Amino acid sequence: MTSQFNFFQHWYPLSPIEDLDPNLPTAVTLLGVPLVIWKPKSSETYRVFLDRCPHRLAPLSEGRVDEKTGNLMCSYHGWEFDAEGICTRIPQAENPELVIEKQKYLCATALPTRQEQDLLWVWPDVNSTALASTVPLPLSPQVDTSKGFVWSSFVRDLEYDWQTLVENVADPSHVAFAHHGIQGNREKATPIPIKIEESNPDLIKATTPLGSITFEPPCRLEYAIKFGETKQVGLVTYCIPISPGKSRIVGQFPRNFAKRVLQLTPRWWDHINNRNAVLDGDMILLQQQEYFLQQKQQKENWQTAYKLPTSADRLVIEFRKWFDKYSQGKLPWEEVGIAVKEKQEISDNRQFVLDRYRQHTQHCDSCRTAVLKIKRIKIALLGYVAITVPVVAVFPDAVRLKFGLPLIVVALLSLGVYCWLKFWLEPKFYFVDYVHAKR
Repeated sequence: MTSQFNFFQHWYPLSPIEDLDPNLPTAVTLLGVPLVIWKPKSSETYRVFLDRCPHRLAPLSEGRVDEKTGNLMCSYHGWEFDAEGICTRIPQAENPELVIEKQKYLCATALPTRQEQDLLWVWPDVNSTALASTVPLPLSPQVDTSKGFVWSSFVRDLEYDWQTLVENVADPSHVAFAHHGIQGNREKATPIPIKIEESNPDLIKATTPLGSITFEPPCRLEYAIKFGETKQVGLVTYCIPISPGKSRIVGQFPRNFAKRVLQLTPRWWDHINNRNAVLDGDMILLQQQEYFLQQKQQKENWQTAYKLPTSADRLVIEFRKWFDKYSQGKLPWEEVGIAVKEKQEISDNRQFVLDRYRQHTQHCDSCRTAVLKIKRIKIALLGYVAITVPVVAVFPDAVRLKFGLPLIVVALLSLGVYCWLKFWLEPKFYFVDYVHAKR
């Protein structure tokens, strides 16, 4: 049976724009298809191509943006492509007119892109680019400065499937337990009844005592939570299918109050202490949940594999029904030539599963920059200590007491700061083990 829902004919955000490097091509994967993000020198907007050169299929993400032409150059043989994917140069061509004569056969494949609400969006279906202009982006009504909102953003790759990610975000009752001490408190957990207000192929809307939850397939899953008459905070997540057992979350966190706090808090500080910690709390649980569900689904379906007796699971049930009805309970991996393993592997390497650097830091400009600055500060601190100690040692006794002692005190403080950076702050960008039993 053919799926009624076409995952390829929708807009997806690939990354917050602030995290993209305009000087370097960036590799991403969407629905099993390798893509490259790059920015032409002459353009204010980014472009997204299929990540393969038409010459001999080398990855364009390993290429470079040429300083002279501003075009994307393949690093294998130097072919160049402009913002529309048109080949502008083939260094091996004996006859320069060859490039013009066979231009339409030598193009890189450019995909429709948009930049809205501080995100870079792409339409992944090569064969329906005209349709893309008629389909609205799944934008959040809360990410809007005209309504008094401010927001921050976040991106992270995850070690579990898209359907597991959607199911998890659609479940508010896990927060008090999985995120105890970060966003919840297990001692204060209460029932969160959920009521489905609307459900169709293009939208699922639910309400809770806390506010509303909206799922706009295939990727926007949004919470709107009100405090009193005017205060509102939101959780806007975009759940991106990467490949079987892999997904990406692009998050935005709008609010219309306490704006100054958001503006004064460094983005990287929020990421290492809050956003990454939340996802760390889910990662081991969800990877293993996915593994056990896949095992059970070889003999039964989710309806018997899960035990869902309370209304807190109502949105999870509705999503699973939607997925079964409109997508036959699977993602379109076969359409891109990916065979899904019948038996999924599960990793017991916690440093791999909770690898913050690979999953987030390398993709986040704020965190990358913070790591670079920390490394430079560490070098400066060690340099100061290395110079100060031998210099003070050769001071005359009278000078050493007057000037040397303060220098040594500063050197000791420098060592303390160095240790704090090396053993407490810097590791938070790489790996933090999340053990629920110790929280």
